[in-house]
Amino acid sequence: MGIFDAFREGLTKTRNFVADGFAKISARMGRFDEEMLEDLETLLVQADVGVGATISIMDAIRSEMKRTGDASREAVLHTLSVQMRAILGEKHPLELQSGKLNILLMVGVNGTGKTTTAGKLCYRFRAEGKKVILAAADTFRAAAIEQLQVWGERTDTPVIAHTEGSDPAAVCFDAIRSAQAKKADLLIIDTAGRLHNKQNLMDELSKIRRIIEREAPDAFCQTILIIDATTGQNAVIQAEVFSQAVELTGVGITKLDGNAKGGVAVSIAYSAHCPILLAGLGEGVSDLTDFDPDAFVASLLPEH
Repeated sequence: MGIFDAFREGLTKTRNFVADGFAKISARMGRFDEEMLEDLETLLVQADVGVGATISIMDAIRSEMKRTGDASREAVLHTLSVQMRAILGEKHPLELQSGKLNILLMVGVNGTGKTTTAGKLCYRFRAEGKKVILAAADTFRAAAIEQLQVWGERTDTPVIAHTEGSDPAAVCFDAIRSAQAKKADLLIIDTAGRLHNKQNLMDELSKIRRIIEREAPDAFCQTILIIDATTGQNAVIQAEVFSQAVELTGVGITKLDGNAKGGVAVSIAYSAHCPILLAGLGEGVSDLTDFDPDAFVASLLPEH
């Protein structure tokens, strides 16, 4: 299955919601008037494109209509597509640097699919022939440690883990030493995601980053925030909180196939000012793919 087909299939629920809504709005007459534009604005907010991004998009549509005098369905869709594409920015595939240790620090609240994403990334890079190590630094949930160990067994990957409640930084220290001794290409660190105390979260992640900088100063480290598309605007809030707590490399969005809230990707890109690297388009191990803005927009909107 090609990348466009994968996104089209994964975004079916959101696409149907947006396409049906757009069809109902544009079926009234051949040209968009202000009432129809207001209905389109409501539709975008309901698809979780977000208020800020929606206002920006609608301002551009109104401006373009005024400039060209073209209020047709095709013209509105074209401007909508262009504006979404601009907000999402350029494609940023998740890549490793050769000849050195790569570290992926996975952050995000519990329940977003963070541990599963770490496992799927392990599967992906192991399939590419990379030597990978997993680190279970979410020590506050025994289930998280066990889940990562299951992924280790599935992919024949070593998992560095301590007992529940142990110091996450100590796990990272041991994992880095193991990765260096085994000349691993990639170390994937799964971290805890407790947001009830933001300061604790910041302190914990800062401590882990200090361990990485001290023990593996030459490593290529990327920090990826994993969020759940089905949580809608809560995902946007999480992106804002984590971007303040730690310097993010990018975002991975899971469960884009879960409901009609796939527009949240646009909202996150608009508010978090951080590239979206990964898209979860299903439950299978191969359904985690590099986020492709062109494929996303083409799959989200009706054809024009």
